[in-house]
Amino acid sequence: MNHSEAAEKFTEDVDRTTWHDKTLWFVREKRDKAVFQIPEWEALREAASRIKHNALSNLDEYLLEFEQNAVKNGVKVHWAADGHEHNEIVLQILKETGATQMVKSKSMLTEECHLNEFLLEKGVDVVDTDLGERVVQLANEPPSHIVMPCIHWKKEEIGELFHEHLGTEKGASDPKYLAEAARQHLREKFMTRRAALTGVNFAVAETGGFVVCTNEGNADMGAHLADVHIASMGIEKIIPKARHLGVFLRLLARSATGQPVTTYSSHFHRPRKGQTMHIIIVDNGRTTQLGRPDFRNSLKCIRCGACMNTCPVYRRSGGHSYHNAVAGPIGSILAPNLDMRKNADLPFASTLCGSCSNVCPVKIDIHDQLYKWRQVLTAEGYVDSAKKQGMKLMASVLSNPKLYRFSGKAGRTMMRFAPFSVSNPLNPWYKQREMPEPPKESFREWYVNREKK
Repeated sequence: MNHSEAAEKFTEDVDRTTWHDKTLWFVREKRDKAVFQIPEWEALREAASRIKHNALSNLDEYLLEFEQNAVKNGVKVHWAADGHEHNEIVLQILKETGATQMVKSKSMLTEECHLNEFLLEKGVDVVDTDLGERVVQLANEPPSHIVMPCIHWKKEEIGELFHEHLGTEKGASDPKYLAEAARQHLREKFMTRRAALTGVNFAVAETGGFVVCTNEGNADMGAHLADVHIASMGIEKIIPKARHLGVFLRLLARSATGQPVTTYSSHFHRPRKGQTMHIIIVDNGRTTQLGRPDFRNSLKCIRCGACMNTCPVYRRSGGHSYHNAVAGPIGSILAPNLDMRKNADLPFASTLCGSCSNVCPVKIDIHDQLYKWRQVLTAEGYVDSAKKQGMKLMASVLSNPKLYRFSGKAGRTMMRFAPFSVSNPLNPWYKQREMPEPPKESFREWYVNREKK
């Protein structure tokens, strides 16, 4: 299903849609309160944007510097051109280790690469240890949000899911009880898995180290107890200097959840004694995006999810309606780069209100890029022919004053004397709204008559 069809399915449950909308707006309000407490917030945004601009402009040099320093630290560095190559590297590392089970903390890159499905087909048991990720994994669903993966689930539904898979009491929905059940369930996984995979929030070229940010400590548990630590990293995660971390760590949690800082910001530089550490640096279409001048700024994204929390379309349509690992406004920019035909619908899933750009901590011009993607997709022929012809007709009307005035008068007449022509199920606008009463005259007619008087 395209976005509009999937969104229509989500909005059939009015109570869930309303609750989803209000919950995400609550997170947006928390973000605002946290932001307003920092007088230098806009200076931090500008600094982060410039640091990222520098990193992207010198990406080849910084990545090679990072690799050199990571190797000096005793880390094994791998390069993957795409998602399939990334998955094959992970599988090869597990085979060399002899591991058939792995714990994994949140990594949107691995969701993008469909790692879990790939390893499952190869006989490897992967357990997501982030609580929200574990919920959607047990439900056999992808995450619907990059920070709050199961935001579309209610606690009562999670209680039923845990009763089925973890043996909790039937009907139990207390969050503390469910969290404790998940903690006991995951503890055995941490203790018995020899391999752990984490994502990478920031990789520092200067030191060859990387930072993983979580609120649950599950990345630390996995990495510190396992014999093998695998870190999956998109090439855009690089920043030049260690001193730059302070800028991004102050921005990330405040933008994501309204916290001053994530509960755990763990720095990894080298494997502990007896452990092997691997870093897989992944492209998967990022250099193509880098080569698109209008869209390269999207690679500044630090995956905070602020654009999702504020987006009126995302809040009311649900993350799964975007049919991609990364949903919302930023996902609608990134996805067409990977596959224009498959994701041609996403840049149109926006009001272009600009709220996403307003809250972005690294000042990505999100709404402007959504508009530009629409032009590219139309020019490339990936837009529905009916919509394309409709827009051409509208352009003809709007560019011809006489035709515009005639069309307006004809439309008002039809609505007045034949309301069924627009008030019917064939009009998508009418499905959710009552059509307004047509005015007796246009603004121009009113203005001309006023001037005559």
